[in-house]
Amino acid sequence: MSQPQAFQDIADNLAFLDDWEERYRYLIELGQALPKLEEAERTPQNKVNGCVSQVWLVAQPETVEGQPGLGFRGESDAMIVQGLVAVLLALYSHRPAGEIAATDAIALFDELGLREHLTTQRSNGLVAMVNRIRAEAQARVGG
Repeated sequence: MSQPQAFQDIADNLAFLDDWEERYRYLIELGQALPKLEEAERTPQNKVNGCVSQVWLVAQPETVEGQPGLGFRGESDAMIVQGLVAVLLALYSHRPAGEIAATDAIALFDELGLREHLTTQRSNGLVAMVNRIRAEAQARVGG
């Protein structure tokens, strides 16, 4: 299963950056480019549990390639985490729910070397975000 072009572009850009500080800066830039959520969307239902920083993910049902799919929007109050949200949105948004549920972002992040320099707390938060997105997709497939 191929990855979305937006995610592939991020992966290609990361491959050019050798220095971890450069990678952090790139993640921060990606996060800063995300549109902010509306205040009304920062609800307990949209908040991701398991993240030390505050993270909200909004799932929007849509039809993709004639199948049930999802688009996602998200935000965090921490700059690096906001960048991780941006990478996850590039990977998961606007895809059929079955593909979303089957895509292991953690393995892809490991391939890109994105988790090796994250703190344990940030890594755990990343896993919580991925689990939330995949659960939303499973619910969409089943419902």
